[in-house]
Amino acid sequence: MRKATSAPQVVLDTNLVLSALVFAGGRLATLRTAWQSGHCVPLLSGPTTTELLRVLAYPKFKLSADDQAQLLADYLPYGQTVRMPARLPTLPQCRDPNDQMFIELAHAGKADWLVTGDRDLLALAPSFSRPIVTADEFLRTLG
Repeated sequence: MRKATSAPQVVLDTNLVLSALVFAGGRLATLRTAWQSGHCVPLLSGPTTTELLRVLAYPKFKLSADDQAQLLADYLPYGQTVRMPARLPTLPQCRDPNDQMFIELAHAGKADWLVTGDRDLLALAPSFSRPIVTADEFLRTLG
Protein backbone atom coordinates (compact mmCIF):
# COMPACT_ATOMS: atom_id res chain seq x y z
CA MET A 1 0.00 0.00 0.00
CA ARG A 2 1.40 3.39 -0.98
CA LYS A 3 1.17 6.50 1.11
CA ALA A 4 -0.63 9.44 -0.41
CA THR A 5 2.47 11.53 -0.99
CA SER A 6 4.12 13.35 -3.81
CA ALA A 7 7.58 12.47 -2.48
CA PRO A 8 9.30 9.83 -4.57
CA GLN A 9 9.35 6.37 -3.05
CA VAL A 10 12.83 4.95 -3.28
CA VAL A 11 14.75 1.78 -2.59
CA LEU A 12 18.12 2.69 -1.13
CA ASP A 13 20.77 0.02 -1.05
CA THR A 14 22.32 -0.80 2.31
CA ASN A 15 25.66 0.83 1.55
CA LEU A 16 24.00 4.17 0.80
CA VAL A 17 21.87 4.05 3.94
CA LEU A 18 24.90 3.06 5.99
CA SER A 19 27.02 5.89 4.56
CA ALA A 20 24.27 8.44 5.14
CA LEU A 21 23.79 7.29 8.73
CA VAL A 22 27.31 6.52 9.93
CA PHE A 23 29.18 9.26 8.12
CA ALA A 24 26.95 12.22 8.98
CA GLY A 25 29.46 14.69 7.56
CA GLY A 26 30.03 12.73 4.37
CA ARG A 27 28.84 13.38 0.85
CA LEU A 28 25.68 11.32 1.37
CA ALA A 29 24.51 13.33 4.37
CA THR A 30 22.11 15.10 1.99
CA LEU A 31 20.45 11.75 1.34
CA ARG A 32 19.70 11.44 5.06
CA THR A 33 18.34 14.98 5.07
CA ALA A 34 16.16 14.11 2.06
CA TRP A 35 14.34 11.25 3.79
CA GLN A 36 14.11 13.08 7.12
CA SER A 37 12.60 16.16 5.49
CA GLY A 38 10.08 14.13 3.48
CA HIS A 39 11.69 14.76 0.09
CA CYS A 40 11.74 11.00 -0.45
CA VAL A 41 10.26 7.95 1.26
CA PRO A 42 12.54 4.93 1.63
CA LEU A 43 10.87 1.61 0.93
CA LEU A 44 11.72 -1.16 3.40
CA SER A 45 11.31 -4.91 3.45
CA GLY A 46 12.15 -7.59 5.98
CA PRO A 47 15.30 -8.66 4.10
CA THR A 48 16.62 -5.13 3.53
CA THR A 49 16.01 -4.16 7.15
CA THR A 50 17.66 -7.35 8.39
CA GLU A 51 20.71 -6.62 6.27
CA LEU A 52 20.95 -3.08 7.63
CA LEU A 53 20.78 -4.40 11.20
CA ARG A 54 23.51 -6.92 10.43
CA VAL A 55 25.82 -4.39 8.78
CA LEU A 56 25.43 -1.79 11.53
CA ALA A 57 26.73 -4.42 13.97
CA TYR A 58 30.00 -4.94 12.05
CA PRO A 59 32.91 -4.50 14.47
CA LYS A 60 34.73 -2.15 12.07
CA PHE A 61 32.11 0.56 12.72
CA LYS A 62 32.58 0.32 16.51
CA LEU A 63 28.93 1.18 17.13
CA SER A 64 27.45 0.33 20.50
CA ALA A 65 23.96 -1.14 20.68
CA ASP A 66 22.71 2.33 21.67
CA ASP A 67 24.49 3.92 18.69
CA GLN A 68 22.95 1.35 16.37
CA ALA A 69 19.47 1.96 17.83
CA GLN A 70 19.87 5.71 17.41
CA LEU A 71 20.94 5.35 13.78
CA LEU A 72 18.01 3.05 13.07
CA ALA A 73 15.70 5.62 14.68
CA ASP A 74 17.05 8.15 12.18
CA TYR A 75 15.99 5.93 9.30
CA LEU A 76 13.29 3.33 9.90
CA PRO A 77 10.48 5.70 11.01
CA TYR A 78 10.82 7.61 7.74
CA GLY A 79 10.35 4.53 5.61
CA GLN A 80 7.39 2.59 4.36
CA THR A 81 7.38 -1.17 4.79
CA VAL A 82 6.36 -3.12 1.71
CA ARG A 83 4.67 -6.46 2.15
CA MET A 84 6.51 -8.75 -0.19
CA PRO A 85 4.34 -11.11 -2.24
CA ALA A 86 4.85 -14.85 -1.94
CA ARG A 87 5.53 -14.99 -5.68
CA LEU A 88 7.11 -12.39 -7.87
CA PRO A 89 7.13 -12.29 -11.65
CA THR A 90 10.34 -13.02 -13.49
CA LEU A 91 12.65 -10.11 -12.81
CA PRO A 92 16.12 -9.30 -14.07
CA GLN A 93 18.65 -11.30 -12.06
CA CYS A 94 21.46 -9.48 -10.33
CA ARG A 95 24.95 -10.93 -10.72
CA ASP A 96 25.24 -10.75 -6.93
CA PRO A 97 22.35 -12.81 -5.52
CA ASN A 98 22.61 -10.87 -2.24
CA ASP A 99 21.45 -7.75 -4.08
CA GLN A 100 18.38 -9.34 -5.65
CA MET A 101 16.30 -8.22 -2.65
CA PHE A 102 16.62 -4.60 -3.83
CA ILE A 103 15.27 -5.46 -7.29
CA GLU A 104 12.40 -7.39 -5.70
CA LEU A 105 11.59 -4.56 -3.29
CA ALA A 106 11.67 -1.94 -6.05
CA HIS A 107 9.25 -4.05 -8.10
CA ALA A 108 6.89 -4.99 -5.27
CA GLY A 109 6.87 -1.47 -3.83
CA LYS A 110 6.47 0.19 -7.22
CA ALA A 111 9.48 2.34 -6.39
CA ASP A 112 9.99 5.55 -8.28
CA TRP A 113 13.75 4.93 -8.08
CA LEU A 114 16.22 2.27 -7.02
CA VAL A 115 19.22 4.24 -5.75
CA THR A 116 22.55 2.47 -5.52
CA GLY A 117 26.26 2.67 -5.98
CA ASP A 118 26.50 -1.05 -6.65
CA ARG A 119 27.72 -1.85 -10.16
CA ASP A 120 25.82 -5.13 -10.23
CA LEU A 121 22.54 -3.30 -9.65
CA LEU A 122 23.40 -0.39 -11.95
CA ALA A 123 24.10 -2.90 -14.73
CA LEU A 124 20.42 -3.92 -14.61
CA ALA A 125 19.14 -0.41 -15.38
CA PRO A 126 18.46 -1.08 -19.09
CA SER A 127 16.42 -4.20 -18.39
CA PHE A 128 14.48 -3.21 -15.26
CA SER A 129 11.06 -1.55 -15.21
CA ARG A 130 12.07 0.97 -12.53
CA PRO A 131 14.85 3.57 -12.88
CA ILE A 132 18.13 2.49 -11.27
CA VAL A 133 20.39 5.47 -10.56
CA THR A 134 23.34 6.52 -8.46
CA ALA A 135 22.90 8.62 -5.34
CA ASP A 136 24.29 11.68 -7.13
CA GLU A 137 21.83 11.25 -9.99
CA PHE A 138 18.94 10.84 -7.56
CA LEU A 139 19.92 13.82 -5.43
CA ARG A 140 20.08 15.99 -8.57
CA THR A 141 16.43 15.11 -9.29
CA LEU A 142 15.50 16.42 -5.84
CA GLY A 143 17.17 19.74 -6.58
